[in-house]
Amino acid sequence: MTIDFHVDPTLCVKCGQCAKDCPSNIISLEGGLPFIKSGGEDQCIRCQHCLAVCPTGAVSILGKRPSDSLPLNGELPSPDAMELLIKGRRSVRKYVDENLPPETIRRLLEVAWHAPTGCNARGVVLTVVDDRNVMAKLRTELVDAIAAVAGAGKLPRDLEFFASFVGLWREKKIDAIFRGAPHMVISSAPADAPTPGQDTIIALSYFELFARSLGLGTLWCGLAKWAFTDIAPEFKSRLGIPANHQIGYVMPFGKPAVTYHRTVQHVPASVNYIT
Repeated sequence: MTIDFHVDPTLCVKCGQCAKDCPSNIISLEGGLPFIKSGGEDQCIRCQHCLAVCPTGAVSILGKRPSDSLPLNGELPSPDAMELLIKGRRSVRKYVDENLPPETIRRLLEVAWHAPTGCNARGVVLTVVDDRNVMAKLRTELVDAIAAVAGAGKLPRDLEFFASFVGLWREKKIDAIFRGAPHMVISSAPADAPTPGQDTIIALSYFELFARSLGLGTLWCGLAKWAFTDIAPEFKSRLGIPANHQIGYVMPFGKPAVTYHRTVQHVPASVNYIT
């Protein structure tokens, strides 16, 4: 496996930061410019730390050039802004029935996919419904599937309450599962990945916070997850989710139809200090 490691000699100042920060300890400066130690390429975890930590942009790897990366240069949200973003997030259950711009959805997905994964496996797949009409069809088909399972008396013991959702939708057009959201994203990862469950949840956490920064609403939807995994698992293949993947969670999203004006007030954090 080649990792295409290159150092621009006109930019490198031989500071050694790339070697010091390499998680696999495969970069050496012996004799001058940084290079990959013999046999080191197979140990690279493709994290690109060397590219990111180089102060002069001299290091390229995996075909990635420093000039194509976003410079940090202190352009980060203030601690107060991050605190407000985190404390101000809400589970949104009322949405405007309109599509988000395609470029907004693409940006959300691209940012969320930068979330960390165990062993840098990068195996998370984000399956998205990017059109409200597709979402409407999916909503109806899922209700029909739930109705069929309920009619056959085969709803899982702890999920028998799903039968009531069928009448709510068919008789009153109340969407008890997706809450009328025009879009949905499902995170999944290979079941044999080092940490598939954690990877998928972290990805949606990044998705949620970035969506909130754009003024959008999201919902951690356990009902949809149960529906797709325990009641109508055939939807997994119909949605194009790889067969060897496990679904981490489901998140409806869109433009909120409700505005929250302040944070809520939880009890103090439960903390266990180790002494």
